Amino acid sequence: MLESKIPDGPLEDKWRYYKEHAKLVNPANRRKLEVIVVGTGLAGSSIAASLGEMGYRVKSFCFQDTPRRAHSVAAQGGVNACKNYKNDGDNIFRMFYDTIKGGDFRSREGNVYRLAECSASLIDQAVAQGVPFGREYGGYLNNRSFGGVQVSRTFYARGQTGQQLLLGAYQALMRQVHLGTVQLFARHEMLDLVTIDGKARGVIVRNLDTGNIERHGAHAVILATGGFGKIYYLSTLAMGCNGSAIWRAHKKGALIANPSWTQIHPTSLPQSGEYQSKLTLMSESLRNDGRIWVPKNQDEKRLPNQVPEEDRDYYLERRYPAFGNLSPRDIASRAAKERIDAGYGIGPLKNAVYLDFSRAIKEQGEPKIREKYGNLFRMYEKITGIDAYKEPMRISPAAHFSMGGLWVDYELMTTIPGLFALGEANFADHGANRLGANSLLQACVDGYFIAPYTLGNYLADEIKTPTIDTSQLAFDSAAARVEGQLRALMSIGGKLSADHFHKTLGKILYDKCGLSRSREGLEQAINEIKALRQQFYEQLYIPGGMAINSELEKAGRVADYLELGELMCYDALTREESCGAHFRVEYQTPEGEAKRNDRDFSFISAWEWAGSHNPPVLHKEPLKFEFVTPTVRSYK
Repeated sequence: MLESKIPDGPLEDKWRYYKEHAKLVNPANRRKLEVIVVGTGLAGSSIAASLGEMGYRVKSFCFQDTPRRAHSVAAQGGVNACKNYKNDGDNIFRMFYDTIKGGDFRSREGNVYRLAECSASLIDQAVAQGVPFGREYGGYLNNRSFGGVQVSRTFYARGQTGQQLLLGAYQALMRQVHLGTVQLFARHEMLDLVTIDGKARGVIVRNLDTGNIERHGAHAVILATGGFGKIYYLSTLAMGCNGSAIWRAHKKGALIANPSWTQIHPTSLPQSGEYQSKLTLMSESLRNDGRIWVPKNQDEKRLPNQVPEEDRDYYLERRYPAFGNLSPRDIASRAAKERIDAGYGIGPLKNAVYLDFSRAIKEQGEPKIREKYGNLFRMYEKITGIDAYKEPMRISPAAHFSMGGLWVDYELMTTIPGLFALGEANFADHGANRLGANSLLQACVDGYFIAPYTLGNYLADEIKTPTIDTSQLAFDSAAARVEGQLRALMSIGGKLSADHFHKTLGKILYDKCGLSRSREGLEQAINEIKALRQQFYEQLYIPGGMAINSELEKAGRVADYLELGELMCYDALTREESCGAHFRVEYQTPEGEAKRNDRDFSFISAWEWAGSHNPPVLHKEPLKFEFVTPTVRSYK
């Protein structure tokens, strides 16, 4: 059932061998084939533009009013590529190893090596599109370092790299829209996947401007809908981010892999009150020059600039001297939580730590720091009223990125033939912890350099398949099911909002399936989520009617989250080890570090939907390490 399709042969030859032997579709036949792409972030825009350029007929969907509002804009710090511009020893294998190790040896060698191999081409592609990467005085592209590595391989456009990369992909997409190869459907939300004879053949979408249910058929469907970190309610993600597209596909037979591996980002602004619906991400790039510390005195009353060096605990530098403030995100987040829980937190709610730039400003000068991080400092001052050039920032861990997602093989195809998942919607490259600046890389590489080959290999066998008729019974059934779900939600007539259930679910997950987990806590969480879901279908209140109704949209997404949240807890419960972002308190070293169990848990957990009232079914894909040896993951 779980055939990864990784080519045989040496690691460095696998992708070249695949491309040399993949089936092709000639240009005349491409015009006969239709592809649906859901999502217009970096992965969605890049694959839609690429396929349109190749001559396929593409339909592109997003629930925002424009593709430019995709959440890829929020990835600020940079994008990784091993070009070795700093001549500091970087190469493809080192980047591959850093990513494998950063994910705590819980990802496939073949997929990760391909990510590193394609990274250099992405920079050339982005420069050609006009992405304004930072440059050295002489004109060469500049690099900075990021968490989890000891070289400088991160290309950046100040603190807005994701936005600039998305604008490049967006202009490529809109060029194809103008040429007529891509049809763009903004303000449309996918509510179901249509399968015919076991293959993905279309989607059911809701027009969010009219409320109408629409049917769209295609020879293949690509989901590039991002991650589900917003399930925690308080997260760094935008309010509209959701997991519904991949969850609806999951309920049609697509397995979900490692759903409990969600990343808690170490440099978010801390929560300041119950009124908040999201948290603001401060780029991890700030950890290049900022030093993280807390006072050594739990009852410290002095202002941060008045605390002398001998009374400061630079705990990352103390615990992880080799990497210090550039320790990977999972380690940095857990270390911050440990200090906060121990009573050393700072700020009004004692829920933050300091990120201090005083030494960097003294050594480099304020103009240099402004050049590198100016927009981030302005954003921080606008939100908090604090000038971080004069006083340390306050930061705190927050839910951020989903390493888990739809299970895909080497071709990025799910367990449903013809259904592909790209970017954060799949699980493929990051293992149990994503290294910073690899998210933009994966999204772009999947869309520009991988899926155009692997999709063609699939579509080569579809050239005799006629245009998909959306009046078929499968489309009738799916549309009726979606209509029924929407009307059922509207008819509940309770007294509690969708936000109430989302916020309650988020707290359960953050407390019991967040930075740390335990058997007792996870078992409690499963029971609490089941009870919350029952209450949801008894007490939900949705004002308004069926037509244009954002509360109805929200309720549908929360309904999916309630099911997905339970699966996350099952996944965390069955994995009796600590690895990456999954930290089971029962499995740690005497020093409080994660304790991996390679003998029993060196596999990918892939879950099958078994119905609303049945436990999910676990399938295991063994991980085979032929080119690296899993070792104790140490950054000391």
